[in-house]
Amino acid sequence: MRNFLAPLSAGFVTVLVGFTSSAAIVFQAAAAAGATPAQISSWIWALGLAMGLTCIGLSLRYRAPVVTAWSTPGAALLVTALAGVTMEQATGAFLFCALLILLAGLTRGFERVLGRIPPGIASAMLAGVLVRFGMEVFVAMGQRFGLVFAMFLAYLLARRWLPRYAVIIVLALGSALAALQGQLDFSLLRLELASPVFTAPEFDLRVLVGVGIPLFVVTMSSQNVPGVAVLRASGYAKVPVSPVIAWTGLVNLLLAPFGCYAINLAAITAAICCGREAHEDPAKRYLASVFAGVFYLLVGLFGATVGALFAAFPRELVLALAGLALFGTIGAGLATAMKDESQREPALITFLVTASGLTLGGIGSAFWGVVAGTLALVLLRPRAPA
Repeated sequence: MRNFLAPLSAGFVTVLVGFTSSAAIVFQAAAAAGATPAQISSWIWALGLAMGLTCIGLSLRYRAPVVTAWSTPGAALLVTALAGVTMEQATGAFLFCALLILLAGLTRGFERVLGRIPPGIASAMLAGVLVRFGMEVFVAMGQRFGLVFAMFLAYLLARRWLPRYAVIIVLALGSALAALQGQLDFSLLRLELASPVFTAPEFDLRVLVGVGIPLFVVTMSSQNVPGVAVLRASGYAKVPVSPVIAWTGLVNLLLAPFGCYAINLAAITAAICCGREAHEDPAKRYLASVFAGVFYLLVGLFGATVGALFAAFPRELVLALAGLALFGTIGAGLATAMKDESQREPALITFLVTASGLTLGGIGSAFWGVVAGTLALVLLRPRAPA
């Protein structure tokens, strides 16, 4: 029993941290497409099922802690990119993104595809997508100062002393304060199994280009790349990258009509399953990701309850929680974007265009940010000496 306690605990913490740190953003993304409560429940069902199956299957197949997660930056992108987009068109974009991920794995062109997008440009686009969420923390603070400022202060203290559990601590404190102030509404909360809702896809070229391609780029560059890095840095370099990517794409493709917008290799939460806290023996740490998969399946099965639970929280609490959870990602994106002096100005242009929310021809700002940054990179590239 003791041999299973550590991986069981690590798997639970993995799911708890992964879910609480970004579930609010997923709900906002679904709402942006006009999803009904039943469709939002179906999103959680599909995402939980996809992550559970891939965590369990891939970990058992390769005897390594392969942890998957939904694309948090992808969900953040969808919050703005899905404005004015129907659920049918959004589903078409999800299928297109999943197909691109599957092809990237099957053709073993993952590294080649990413190699064509300069890291500074990709990171700047990610930061531009997420920066609005960071600013929402202080917008919400202006509306409910006591609640949000206490969460902000708790976040800073937790980042200093208990960084791994910072988001959980913030959620617990915010929930307690909201309960004391009578701001929690659990009248609609009930224990209920989620029911999958099939949405027939509609393939609109503008949505495929403006949503599907940026979703693919963000998922691959900001999620799968660090996910691979965590596995290699933890001593699991023998895990074949392309087949793993292909499997995530295939599962994504099958479940996209039910709300699985994008899944990928986890990075931050994967580190929990790859570390010593998961198991003293590195050869048995895969058990932690298997348990994580089991917990993800449970989250998916009770998607309706999870959706009602988050609906019970005040809007400002959810906005603050989402923004605080993304501080680290925003900072890392900006740091990478500005690291290379030769790409600094193109990266800045990418960041500004993406953050502006510019829409041209029905195509969102994330795509135009990459276009503008790449154009600037080409035109500003120093000429070779004669």
